[in-house]
Amino acid sequence: MPGTKATPTNDDSHAHTRPLRVLVADDDEDLRVLIQLALERDGHLVVEVGNGIEVLDRLQNASMFPAEMPDVIVVDVLMPKCSGLGVLEILKKSRATVPVIVMTSFEHDSVRQVAERLGAVAFFKKPFDVNDLRAAVLNVHPSRAKLRI
Repeated sequence: MPGTKATPTNDDSHAHTRPLRVLVADDDEDLRVLIQLALERDGHLVVEVGNGIEVLDRLQNASMFPAEMPDVIVVDVLMPKCSGLGVLEILKKSRATVPVIVMTSFEHDSVRQVAERLGAVAFFKKPFDVNDLRAAVLNVHPSRAKLRI
């Protein structure tokens, strides 16, 4: 699972034909903006939301308008209305293929294990180096995401 101390590079091995669409969900607005700015600096298109219900609403809309489907979702575990793990569970049940990167302040390995079981492609313990998150996003090789919510 990604999460090593890799730094994003500009070499062709990570080149994408178009910018990645990244959906960032965290109830901490300062962290969302930090992540948004870092990912936009890498050329990605970033939408940020404050809770899990907003993630699901965005995905529901994207299922009707495929051009709005995110290539990757970055989600916090503890959020109001619907947790990041709740989002992962719904995505797994709907057989969605959107890669999800999970962030959390929780110390317990059980949170990581649940996230992995639900399909998270990377896991970050807060606080983390934003460059590690940037590298994880670059390492996601999105195919056309499928969504059935």
